[in-house]
Amino acid sequence: MGRIETVTVTGYPLEFVSVYDAILFDNDGVLVDPPGIETKTAATEAAFAAVGVAEPDPADVDAILSGPTEAELEDCCARYGLDPESFWRARERHDEDSQLEAFRAGERSVYDDVEAVRTVPNPRGVVSNNHHSTLEFVLSHFELASLFECYYGRPMSIESLSRKKPRPHYVERAMADLGAETALYVGDSESDVVAADRAGLDSAFIRREHNRALSLSVDPDYEVESLRALPELVESA
Repeated sequence: MGRIETVTVTGYPLEFVSVYDAILFDNDGVLVDPPGIETKTAATEAAFAAVGVAEPDPADVDAILSGPTEAELEDCCARYGLDPESFWRARERHDEDSQLEAFRAGERSVYDDVEAVRTVPNPRGVVSNNHHSTLEFVLSHFELASLFECYYGRPMSIESLSRKKPRPHYVERAMADLGAETALYVGDSESDVVAADRAGLDSAFIRREHNRALSLSVDPDYEVESLRALPELVESA
């Protein structure tokens, strides 16, 4: 698994050996609570209303919530005679506003095991399918920015839909930023596991309350129930 580094860190044995050059994390559901489905649904319906569609088909709302492809978005907009760019701008704006409001109101927060990230000496980064500006807010709001050397969310553009996970585009950009050849990616969804595999990385699937019963069609390299498992995992991997 690439090169092995010996790192000396306060609180660790003198020989902390990790086979990973870096550790990457998803954000929602890994570092902070994921957005609630009710909040996301309301934001999507508000976006439709903002462009003149008062009663969108629930199936179209669900399609937008599920993360459409560019073609699916264009088909959805065509059914209502909407300009895809205008609708997507409204969707992204309302979605982000709803998320920031939830964080500020304390409805979403950081997980209590995130401090364990600090004890992992490897260079660290975040790769999220959420908006880059939302991720930037989260890292600042919860004072997490110092934990990570780089972070990637997606821009608020239709083009970003073809680059988000499970595609490895932003994972590979983070790896390049960190100068890493090997890494562990920690995520809470199947798309995280697939993106890691496509980028040639190991994956750790974290089970939390929101995905406790989730069945995966792909196998992660590791499965954990807390970020507190990471120090032992990256040392013994």
